[in-house]
Parts: sequence; structure tokens; C-alpha cells
Amino acid sequence: MPDTVLEAEHLTKIFTSGKKSFTAVDDVSFTVKKGKCLGIVGESGSGKSTIAKLLTRLLDTSEGKITLLGEDITHVKGKKLREVYQKMQMVFQMPGESFDPRRTLGDGIGEGLRNLGLGRQETRKKVEELLITCGLTPEFASRYPHEVSGGQCQRAAIARALSVDPMLLICDEATSALDVTVQKQILELLAELKNKKNLSFLLICHDLALVQAFCDEVMVLYQGRVMEMGTPDEIINHPKTDYTRKLIDSVL
Repeated sequence: MPDTVLEAEHLTKIFTSGKKSFTAVDDVSFTVKKGKCLGIVGESGSGKSTIAKLLTRLLDTSEGKITLLGEDITHVKGKKLREVYQKMQMVFQMPGESFDPRRTLGDGIGEGLRNLGLGRQETRKKVEELLITCGLTPEFASRYPHEVSGGQCQRAAIARALSVDPMLLICDEATSALDVTVQKQILELLAELKNKKNLSFLLICHDLALVQAFCDEVMVLYQGRVMEMGTPDEIINHPKTDYTRKLIDSVL
């Protein structure tokens, strides 16, 4: 289907240590449609971040298939993987740690552009535009990660992710390290990008209120398995499993 940006089929990840093995992700399937957001929720250790690492090829799958814009990317490496990262980008939980502390934010944001062959002046102009898009002034390009707040750093991280004009943003707990007011601002920014750029999102989150505000569909994970899927209202107002009920009761 042309409106499917990402499809995961029977994703499984088994970690082995000596004679012991642990299934972190157990036969998980889902799709992300163009301009839509899928939220993945579940308690710590449910496999959410492992799924993000499988999708972005930071980990190899034990079984299953990942398709991005109709192309099988399950085992891509090297040059092919760099091409994948032009279509799919990730925004991490700790924005400060995702930037090189010895380089300015502008340098970090511009790296993807330089890799695409843009000249210095063109890169600088685009970096300034991206900062403005993400609610920062152009002067932030000359600041270092330790010189800005967590929220400002996360905005810069989103600007960097957008620099290559991806179709899909994977946000792994991208707001959980920020205070509530800043979380709301970042979520509003993501919603604006979703609407203006028709961007697709995979939002990994443990906060059901955020999921309800932003996601079109929700997948509930427990011990690596999918408990249920549905719209945020279906999941929150009519949960099908005891686990989902407990998850909702613990936060709402």
C-alpha cells in the first residue's frame, strides 16, 4: 500500500547469554501510515526501546521483516543503511547525550546536510531555517549542548532529525526527561510538524495522556508481546486486557 510508510512483520528479538536466552520482542507486527502517529506504550522492560533499535538497525532482528516505503530494510548495512537514515530519523530520550559536547548545535544539525553534499553557506542557511522551524532563534547554532536547557536541546535534536527531510520520525521517550510544561511545548511542535509536513511518527512513550493527545493508533506492549491495538480512545476508554486496565489506572 502506498500510504504505508513503515511495516514490521513478526518482529522478534532474542538475547542470548551463555545458556540463557531472553525474548525481548516476541512476534510483534504493526504498520505506520503516511502522516499518522503510532504510539507504543508499556511499562519499563516491555520491549519498546528494543523495537526502536530493531527498526533503526542498531540491533539485528532474530526473526521478522521491516519494510520502509516498500523496501525491505531488515538486513541493510553500510551505504544502503545511510540511505535509510535519509527517510527515517530517531529522536532520543536524553537530547544532551545525542550531541557531541565539543561541537556546536549548529555543527551537529548541519552534519547530515554536509553529508548530502551541501556547501558551507547553504548548510548554515538551512540550519538557521531548521532552528526557526523548531522554535529556536538562529543564534542557537553557535551554542554548545551544555549551554542550553533540556527543552532547547531537544528542539535542536528535532531540527537535526528534520535536516535530511525524513518521512518518519521515531521518538523514543523524547519528552520524558523534560518537565511537564516543556513536554507540552515539544509535543505541540511535533503535532505542527505532523500536520505541516505530513510526517509520520512512531512515538514510544509511557505517558498515556501524551499518547491520547498525539497518536492516531496505540499498541500496548507487555513483556515483548502485543496486548492490544486501537485508537487512543478505544484503548483508554474500553481496554480489552487486565494489563491495559492496570496501566491506565496507574496513570489516569
